[in-house]
Amino acid sequence: MRLFIAEKPSLARALVDVLPKPHQKSDGFIKAGNGDVVTWCIGHLLEQAEPEAYNPEYKKWSISHLPIIPNEWKLVVKPKTRKQFTIVKKLIKEADVLVNMGDPDRVGQILVDEVINHAGVSKAKREAVQRCLISDLNPVAVKKALNNLRKNTDFIPLATSALARARADWLYGMNMTRLCTLQGQKSGYSGVLSIGRVQTPILGLVVFRDLEIEDFVSKPFYEVLATITTKQGETYQAKWKPSAACESYMDEDNRVLSKALAENVIARIQGKEGKITAVKEDKKKQAPPLPYSLSTLQIDASKRFGMSAQTVLDTCQQLYERHKLITYPRSDSRYLPKEHLNDVKQVTAAIGSTCAGLRNAVENANLTLKSKAWNDAKVTAHHAIIPTSKSSDTSRLSSAEANIYELVARQYLMQFYPAFEYMEKQVDTEISGGLFIAKQKEVVSDGWKVLFPTKNTTSKNSDDDFSAKKLPNVRMGEHVQCINADLISKQTTPPKYFTDATLLSAMTGIARYVTDPTIKKVLRDTDGLGTEATRAGIIELLFKRQFLVRKGKEIRATDVGRQLITTLPKQMVIPDMTAHWESQLEAISQREMKYSDFMNPLTDRLNQLLNDVQQVSFRGLQGKGSNNVKRKRSFRNKKSL
Repeated sequence: MRLFIAEKPSLARALVDVLPKPHQKSDGFIKAGNGDVVTWCIGHLLEQAEPEAYNPEYKKWSISHLPIIPNEWKLVVKPKTRKQFTIVKKLIKEADVLVNMGDPDRVGQILVDEVINHAGVSKAKREAVQRCLISDLNPVAVKKALNNLRKNTDFIPLATSALARARADWLYGMNMTRLCTLQGQKSGYSGVLSIGRVQTPILGLVVFRDLEIEDFVSKPFYEVLATITTKQGETYQAKWKPSAACESYMDEDNRVLSKALAENVIARIQGKEGKITAVKEDKKKQAPPLPYSLSTLQIDASKRFGMSAQTVLDTCQQLYERHKLITYPRSDSRYLPKEHLNDVKQVTAAIGSTCAGLRNAVENANLTLKSKAWNDAKVTAHHAIIPTSKSSDTSRLSSAEANIYELVARQYLMQFYPAFEYMEKQVDTEISGGLFIAKQKEVVSDGWKVLFPTKNTTSKNSDDDFSAKKLPNVRMGEHVQCINADLISKQTTPPKYFTDATLLSAMTGIARYVTDPTIKKVLRDTDGLGTEATRAGIIELLFKRQFLVRKGKEIRATDVGRQLITTLPKQMVIPDMTAHWESQLEAISQREMKYSDFMNPLTDRLNQLLNDVQQVSFRGLQGKGSNNVKRKRSFRNKKSL
């Protein structure tokens, strides 16, 4: 008997639908006509054991117990799903061949693997396990996945990475949460001070941004705009570019802070002759943006519809599981396998049938075009989020589902439109020894940008240095005249408060916020805090624990969140450490690092952090905190990263 173990019932149902009939439904599993059996987990059936499972004394929180580091790790059956685990375990024992049908990501891999291991099967049976990767719940895609089973052993590095992540999070979150909560109690704070290797630095990002805004002092800065005329009587405007000699009068963003300097420039160039020193004209192309990963979809949906990251994820899950209109949503990839080119006609036809607003876009798409999205080398366990070949009556969709589907569909259709093309022209003019630059951009072909509303057509290419007026045809060496010069006074502005979109962007591009230059160098652009599957949940967790609060679209830290971050040692509240961990976990999944080389230094570091926290004062934390999270379980919540 071949046993398929799905991550959740919806995935199991999708598989059963393509297996031979008759289907015999039983409690917790379904048997197909060919003898195959499909069962399912309900998310995680197992969880990390509580500290008291290692030592009964650990049930009482005490600083003297820390650090708690298991010699042999234990998993226990979750009480709420014990019945289903018992069913799955029995089927595993009876089966001849096992198939891991977890979601196509790190968590999906370990979730089923740990159930198989916990069932106590033989080594030979474990090594014979197969892997079924399903990212589209429609029958054709499921059949294709069923016909392309792989060896589960090929995914050992992915499972090892997930195991290292889970254990590291337990060690860090449990030990630091207990210590910080106990330290807080000494100052009269009665709530749980939840600490996580990801959630705490995210809170730190918000706190430091809030403080930066509060402490910001606006300063004036100055620009000089020259109005220049050619011998043919044509005029254009050019902005002064300060030379290196002016650096002492400028800030770190190269803005001139001295009004006297700007006024001096005006006096020197007013009515003076100038000369064209360079004329550059280039035709440029901008390829269509890649299809969505979950984070990029969440960012766009937040900007367009004001949706929170969690709402976008929940909506995607409905579109994937219930409506089967999009592929697996918890993806960090923006690329597609080349074999998906075979489905292009069916997918675009489904878009046209489902989304009336994109029917013209489907009709005008050139399906012979192939963007850079189709790249097998950049597709691993999962690919970008795209529409499936299934169509639906839009009346069955909620407004949120319709909006998200349209975003995903539009992004997919862009792959079959030509590049956005424009001419970029720059004229450099020298007047009285100063350099003045004028730029102009003219759209040659909208390309993929025709899929956007007209008001957004050029928004992604706006630049203050571009002239709104077409520049005259001049040649290098040609003499011109400065007929006027204007002083433009501006004020520096503070950074903006985080929103869902900008906080997600910060999490996915965390290297921008890393202070250690060595770690910053190691991190790749794809590294970030958390995973596609966990980022939304972590943000929501900070709200539930009353560390963050929403004010309109803005995300701000509460007093407790701010006090916690400003009390903890710096290394715990900046992203350097956890960003480096993420890079190492990725290295494990790519067979570039061993589990022990990650875990051993981590435990040493944990001891140092515990010592550091005991040296700081929690006097600023007073009052009653959130008790939404059960005290003994707060450190090992699945999303408590």
